Amino acid sequence: MIRFIRQLVRKEIRPALAMWVMFSIAVIMNIVTYLHSGNFGLLDNIMGAVDVIYVLTITIAIVIWGDHSTKINRFDLFCLILAALIAVFWIFTQKHVLSNIFIQSVLVLAYLPVVKRLITTRENSESFLIWTGMMIAPALSLLSSKGILATIYSVRAIICIALLLSLMAWVEVRGNGAGLNKKTGEVSVGKK
Repeated sequence: MIRFIRQLVRKEIRPALAMWVMFSIAVIMNIVTYLHSGNFGLLDNIMGAVDVIYVLTITIAIVIWGDHSTKINRFDLFCLILAALIAVFWIFTQKHVLSNIFIQSVLVLAYLPVVKRLITTRENSESFLIWTGMMIAPALSLLSSKGILATIYSVRAIICIALLLSLMAWVEVRGNGAGLNKKTGEVSVGKK
């Protein structure tokens, strides 16, 4: 986390604030609906519990030291409203499992601002360290998770983060002019 904050302060990375705000709302809703869906405790979905602390810490760090040039656009607003509607749905219906599944869809949508940014700018503004940690954690949590919702949360996280890391790597390789020389088999790094 210290390295992440140092990268933020030095402007070496520029994580999408909108994505992290959406993640914050969604991970809080995820753990709340999970805890209400059965006789579960925080240790039964350790990934969800730790994710709340991890994601909120990252979001606060971005708010304090991050790049404030990115504004919330219509899509970001749509996702935030969707998360709020799911919260209202849950409060009135107390359909914990259904609300949790809806939250998983918001968590998938929350990746789209950074995916769009990576594709349109062809520049990786995200931290491989943070995202790799965020992919290892759900894999390890599968060993102790209890209940289908905890498993769904972890598997969804693994798939989404693996895809994001792949895109980040692709942007790094393509954006920096790095590539494989088909004749020599050597990998070149830097501007072509």
